Formats: sequence, structure tokens, C-alpha cells
Amino acid sequence: MATLIGKHSRLTAFFESDLFYNFRTSRITVIAFVVTIGMILAAALAPWIAPHDPFDVSTLSLLDSELPPAWVEGGDARFLLGTDNQGRDVFSAILYGSRISLAVGFISVALAMVLGVIVGLVSGYFGGIVDACFMRIADVMLSFPTILVALLVSGIARGILPRELHDSAALVVLIFAITITTWVQYARTVRGSTLVEKNREYVLAAQLVGRRPPAIIFSHILPNVMGPVLVIATINLAMAILIEATLSFLGVGMPPTNPSLGTLIRVGNEYLFSGAWWIVIFPSLTLVALVLAVNLLGDWLRDALNPKLR
Repeated sequence: MATLIGKHSRLTAFFESDLFYNFRTSRITVIAFVVTIGMILAAALAPWIAPHDPFDVSTLSLLDSELPPAWVEGGDARFLLGTDNQGRDVFSAILYGSRISLAVGFISVALAMVLGVIVGLVSGYFGGIVDACFMRIADVMLSFPTILVALLVSGIARGILPRELHDSAALVVLIFAITITTWVQYARTVRGSTLVEKNREYVLAAQLVGRRPPAIIFSHILPNVMGPVLVIATINLAMAILIEATLSFLGVGMPPTNPSLGTLIRVGNEYLFSGAWWIVIFPSLTLVALVLAVNLLGDWLRDALNPKLR
């Protein structure tokens, strides 16, 4: 009973907080939140929402290839947004492709956040040679464009792995490539916050009572540096989705047999000038809407958590 009361009080406090008031009074932020959650749910529930399974070859027919959207002359009511060159329903392919794009985005952001936060905490707390080594590695990573590093990692993986494993390992390679190119932002941000927090009274008190450095770092400092990290994670989610789409569009991402949004755009781009505009337009609009909504949420969160802008 006490637990339920405690949860209810925390929930009430959240709904009465300045953060929630700032959120619900911003129409653009509310729309961006609804769009983001709606697209995530649609992707997660794709097996139940999609009218067709684009990966089930037995259900595909070349006679249904390149059909226009249902409301266009020559369209078929079975395929709302038309079909691609293989007869796959574009709407269903977008739902399944969004799952892959979002999975790459969420997993790579989570891994980069964990790696960057740990490096930043250790570097900022211990300083000295540890700090110098980690920050020089970070400087080297920042000197290369993100896409270039991701292309390099993808190329090395394709050169090392046997050809028959390229398609099956594509998801892991994408996640790894994006992770190692985005952890630096978390590390540098957390390091700066840690340099400030480690001189606070509560950290000095913990050191005086004999608490070990790992306990001080993760129990005391970590909760106080997570605000900027959440903002970076939100913005980096959109960037990770764009990097995945770019790599897939360039042909070094997800294969056509297991397409992401980027792969769908690449395949559709080949048929754009033949008149089958819907194959590329609808996946492109989905990608734009998703990235824009996530970016708007990230911008709002950055402003909402900045006390100078309140």
C-alpha cells in the first residue's frame, strides 16, 4: 500500500512539475511526441498492423510489381501505398523497415551512451594520465567525419567476414560503426560535468567516510550528470537513424532482403525516373517525419533542462 502511495505521489509531482507544464504548453513538442510514439508503436506492432509480410516470398507476385497507390488510377485496394519492383506492399515494407532503423538507432545510442558515460566519469574523476589518454583518443575520433568512420568500419567488416555472412552481420556492423563514432560526445560532456561535481561537498564527504571511487562515481556523481546525457541521447537517436539510412542508401548497410528505411529509399531511387515515384517518396517521407519529430523533442528537452532558459 505504501509503495502504491509513493508511486502515486511521484506521478502527481511529475504532472505538477515545471517540466510537464513546459511540455504540454508547447504544441510543436506535443505533436512531435505523438508522432514519435506513434511511429515507434507502429514499427513495434508491424507483424500485427502490416497487411502483408514483405519478407514472405511465397506471398509475393511479380504480377503485382510497381502498382501505384490505391487512390491513383491503376492502383489496387490491397496495397494502400502501392508496391515495389518485387511486388512487396510499400506500406508493409515501411513498417518493417522502420523496425530495423529504430532498432539500430536505439541500440547504438544505448551502447554509445554507456561507453561514453563510463569513459567520461573515469576520465573526469581520476584525471592525470587516464584523462589525457581518453581525451586524446576522443580528439582523434572527432577529427574524422562520422560517415567516413562508419564507411571505414563497414568496409573492414566486409573485407574480413566471408561473403555469405555479409547480409546476416549487416545489423551488427551498423550498430558497431555508429556506436564508435558517437560515444565521444557523451564522454566529453560527462567529463566536464564530473570535473565540477567531484569538488562538491557531497563527493568530498563520501571520500572522507572511506567510500571507494567506483561507489562514489556511480552512486553520487552519475545521477548528477545524466541531464545533459539524456539530451544528447535524444538528438543522437535521430542522427543514428540518419547515419544508418545514409549507409544503407550507399549500399553498405542493410541488404535488400532485410531492408531498412535507407535500403527502401535506395531501391526506390532506381525507379524514380521510370514513374514509380511512390517506391521512394513514402519511405523518404517516413524517414523525414521520424527524424524531424525526434529532433524537435531533443531541442525541447535541451531547453527544458537548461535552467538559464526557464
